[in-house]
Amino acid sequence: MLTRRHIRVKVLQSIYALRQSTNPDLEKQEKFLFYSIEQMLDLYVLSLQLLVEMRKADKKFLVTSQQKHLATIEEKNFSTTFLDNKVLDLIEQNEDLSSYIENKKLNYWDLDGEYVTILLKDLRSKEFYKEYVLKQNTSFKEDKDFLVSLFKKVIAPSDKYYEYIEDKRLTWVDDFPIVNTALAKMLAKISEKNARPILLPELYKNQDDKHYAKQLFTKVVLNDEKLSLEVEGKTPNWDKERIAEMDMIILKMGIAEFLYFPSIPVRATINEYLEIAKEYSTPKSSIFINGILDKLVKEFETSKKLNKIGRGLR
Repeated sequence: MLTRRHIRVKVLQSIYALRQSTNPDLEKQEKFLFYSIEQMLDLYVLSLQLLVEMRKADKKFLVTSQQKHLATIEEKNFSTTFLDNKVLDLIEQNEDLSSYIENKKLNYWDLDGEYVTILLKDLRSKEFYKEYVLKQNTSFKEDKDFLVSLFKKVIAPSDKYYEYIEDKRLTWVDDFPIVNTALAKMLAKISEKNARPILLPELYKNQDDKHYAKQLFTKVVLNDEKLSLEVEGKTPNWDKERIAEMDMIILKMGIAEFLYFPSIPVRATINEYLEIAKEYSTPKSSIFINGILDKLVKEFETSKKLNKIGRGLR
């Protein structure tokens, strides 16, 4: 689920936090780095559980509606199509998910049910919902397509849900887009045969990614002075003190990848940090950073510092 770009963002945030701290503690910040990364899976599970909770809320609505003394015809003939959704059955019955929620104490919706109600109300106003509940004996594919629409058109774009996760855990704001993408892809791929292994994905693609996160963080922090010297003299119109803190960290991370990560292509490093600069720094930062990194690559090639392994890595 985790991408290399998101690992870079997490490392960037951790280095920035370390530099802003009045009592910097490398070991403590490294632990927080991995804690903030692991929280992504919590958000993924919370969002997945939200689908189940919306169905439970819909069932309560059904019971309440049918108990009304003056129930409308629509309320008396309430559709159970959503309640019978076969994909939601798989999610709700998944033991791995249930254990994860219990162990991480992620039963947030027991206390914050008003957000479930808000999202359900929005869902019930959508045309795709009205069309879906008119169907009878839906297929697995129809149930799956409905959930994909529910997630993409109701949950993911919800300002209320975004505000909720922002209040719960600040690190989730940056995780929201990547978690939404991962969850939408999972829902599109799920089947009765593959449900168990794909419902709760591995956070890291492999151990190399976890090792990369640790190495990138430590290489930049422990070689701070050396990386600073590489930047000096490459900014004739800027004193080092005038370079934005975030830009300086991004530059050092890029240089660290040039020098200490021989398997990462130069162009991949530059492209990734330019995109990160556009999102996390000033509007002109990407142009500034691109110029410095390009200049450094040429110098490193000339001085043989650029030791990349494999074809097409320069």
